[in-house]
Amino acid sequence: MTAPFEFRPTHVAPGDGLQTWTGPDPSRPSVRLDPLLPLQLLSTSGNWARILCSNGWSAWVDGRLLVALPQHPPGTGEALGTGEDPRPLLAALERSLASYRRLLDDWAAGRIDLETFRDGTRNLRLGAVLDGASAWLLDLDQGRWYYCDGTRLQTYATVDKDGAA
Repeated sequence: MTAPFEFRPTHVAPGDGLQTWTGPDPSRPSVRLDPLLPLQLLSTSGNWARILCSNGWSAWVDGRLLVALPQHPPGTGEALGTGEDPRPLLAALERSLASYRRLLDDWAAGRIDLETFRDGTRNLRLGAVLDGASAWLLDLDQGRWYYCDGTRLQTYATVDKDGAA
């Protein structure tokens, strides 16, 4: 039997499960969701998130705890792209971070003024989240966030060249 709606998970519950509430109110707890249960995010209100389960049941959760699933980049119906080697992007991110660090050190030591610091950092952009073997890396030259499992890059989402997701 299929559900009367198309369920497309956008998130999963964290590995230790997830407490739910009947409304965005901590005094109204409900059941606890199973670990890694697929969920669809319906709306948010501050840190609260209203989710939908595949059986049609919805509840409120702490949205900060939801684990996002990779989605197709906006505007494409194609499968997510895969790169052969994450190291070139990591090297570019390291160079940007090293440049920022040098400029910050120079400003903190009084070798440059604030205007020079701001001018030197104006075109620097960096995005990286590391969590064990998993990494989310931002490449603004390509306009993409990538997910890396340590062996390959996979497009996670596209962004405007200005950095807006």
